[in-house]
Amino acid sequence: MSKRDKIIYWIATAWLSLGMVSTGIVQIMHQPKDVEMLAAIGYPAYLLTLIGIWKILGVIAILVPRFPLVKEWAYAGFFFCMSGAIYSHMVAGQGFSDIWPPLLLLVLTVISWYFRPANRKLTTVNA
Repeated sequence: MSKRDKIIYWIATAWLSLGMVSTGIVQIMHQPKDVEMLAAIGYPAYLLTLIGIWKILGVIAILVPRFPLVKEWAYAGFFFCMSGAIYSHMVAGQGFSDIWPPLLLLVLTVISWYFRPANRKLTTVNA
């Protein structure tokens, strides 16, 4: 892995982690603005707790060494969560100001996943 790729990976992963942890904590705290936003797109408030906990656990999985299968699940979970958020905001008719935060986290998820070092990837075994 080149030095450039390592830098891209760690910058994207740091921003992704910061974004997921900060939004996860806010979601667990059930801030009134988030509860209203979730209700506006048709979801119950209890979903905030679940998603917030999953985000924090996902960040731990991505940052901790080893466990490449768990990392793949975390990246997949981030991808599904953020693409689902984007779609939900679009279907609810909300503007770009509501769509860009999950869009940014989705892009960071893809960049972090793509540039992850070999020791953080699943390896295939030839039978």
